Amino acid sequence: MRGFWPIFKRELFSLFVTPLAWVLLTAFLVVQGLHFFLIVTHFANQADLAADGGPVQSFFGQTIFLYLPLLFICPLLTMRLFAEERRSGTIEALLTAPVGTTGVVLAKYLAALVTYIVMWAPTLLYLVLIQQTGEVDWRVVGASYLGLILVGGGYLAIGTMTSAMSSSQVLAAGLSTMTLVALFMLGIGEFIVPSGPVHDLCAYLSVWTQMNDFSRGIVDLRRLTFDATLIALPLFITVRAVDAWRWG
Repeated sequence: MRGFWPIFKRELFSLFVTPLAWVLLTAFLVVQGLHFFLIVTHFANQADLAADGGPVQSFFGQTIFLYLPLLFICPLLTMRLFAEERRSGTIEALLTAPVGTTGVVLAKYLAALVTYIVMWAPTLLYLVLIQQTGEVDWRVVGASYLGLILVGGGYLAIGTMTSAMSSSQVLAAGLSTMTLVALFMLGIGEFIVPSGPVHDLCAYLSVWTQMNDFSRGIVDLRRLTFDATLIALPLFITVRAVDAWRWG
């Protein structure tokens, strides 16, 4: 883990001084603001809806507007992590410095994860607004944000891996997006495939079902195991890829 903090601070700083991060943040908040407005308007006009399908649950797990931004924002946040280093030739200087490979990978990944969490932080204001007119179960809110961090963490890990496998930011983003879309569509299979082993597999992989569970305050150990695997496996592959550059 040598060199973790210097690289982490450098990556975090570089993410926030580039126009891309601020464009992504603005676009993300505009989309989620519209998402929140549509949900609140819908529930304001449907006062007799079931209590377990309230605006908090809908915002965190029952509309496509939650998932679509993640399929594109996560690849854009991670595309430059290693691909830009390889393109500019600075990766050689980084890898010949007294810095551990694991420290490099984790520092870059966690910088992207912190940026992702910062992007979600302003959405807490939406829940404060809801609380002014109704009751908010903050345990459910906590579970929902936990789900968002775990799902986003997995998506960012995949993006980090594809960035390490490419010297082009565009290619890295494209590969990451295709992988995430394929994973998302595989999960959608639970609503299409008849009951059976394939249906069970799709349901296990489904981010839609996972976020529906989290948005109801249900924290399932199986989901946590899957998310941990989705984070750890791509990062392990990334470490091996970076090691291959160093010693190849």
